[in-house]
Amino acid sequence: MNPGKPLEKRPNPPSLTVRVLREGIVESEHRAHAALVDARGRLRAAAGAADGQTFARSSLKPLQGLPVSWSGAGDRFGFQEADWAVMCGSHRGTMTHVRQVFRILWRCDVDPSRLVCPVPAGKNSPLQHNCSGKHAGALALCRHQHWDLSAYASPSHPAQRAIAEVLGEWLGLPPAELMAARDDCGFPTYLLGLQQLAHLYGRLTLSGETHSERLVRAMTRHPEMVAGAGAFDTEVMRLSGGELVCKGGAEGVQCVGRVNEGLGLAIKVWDGADRAKRVATLRALAQLGWLSPAATEALMEQFALLPPYSRLEASGELTWQ
Repeated sequence: MNPGKPLEKRPNPPSLTVRVLREGIVESEHRAHAALVDARGRLRAAAGAADGQTFARSSLKPLQGLPVSWSGAGDRFGFQEADWAVMCGSHRGTMTHVRQVFRILWRCDVDPSRLVCPVPAGKNSPLQHNCSGKHAGALALCRHQHWDLSAYASPSHPAQRAIAEVLGEWLGLPPAELMAARDDCGFPTYLLGLQQLAHLYGRLTLSGETHSERLVRAMTRHPEMVAGAGAFDTEVMRLSGGELVCKGGAEGVQCVGRVNEGLGLAIKVWDGADRAKRVATLRALAQLGWLSPAATEALMEQFALLPPYSRLEASGELTWQ
């Protein structure tokens, strides 16, 4: 080998393909990219551009809840598992969800008017916003640390710096190198590679880390608080029997972690189609053996059918690295 010749970049493996079939005839097609990474950050398997970048969006919520646990705020205010689960979730704004978020704020003596997440269209309170649990957790952190309750969603606020420090520590990067932009709820979200996202979920689900175990246990025991009955994240966690932690984000982002094994899967459908990310995720989970055949069949029946005349079909495999 010529020592002066640069190494050629290894070509990306094929992406996962999700097709929309109308009475068996292809009508549309989506491409999904995936990375399977362990808790040490090693790429184990991939489909498509595992090094591609995306805003993590709501898939970051379990990580954004970690400073609340690390700080001792949860112990001080007596948070229960359902409280932690709704902090990590993108709930549907039902009365059950609203009451759970209100309980968080009540326990730390913060008025709901402090929430800066928007009031959803057709609703009358920010408590009904699907990110209100995350916001309530940040306010609890501020109350515990005696930080200013206003502007807690600003990137320069100590609450957001604490989140950036978590991400930086887990990814082995200075927090200043993380690229952030505002999510729709007002919180910062981060531009990360798929491998980085998968690494975070590998670390999140690694056994022996007290605070991450607390959040994972809450999500898997109370999946209805993470999304809601019939929602993808909730149903995957319910049908996996607590063996998977599952959290999606907008614009085709989906993350799954294998509990106690320290393996994380991140998927991005590049055109942002949520319908495709669910079926692509099920395809990958079936290949990995993370879901039973019965659970896979039930989930495909729920999320692959587009009544009355269409369905989704996924093809392709993760390539082991």
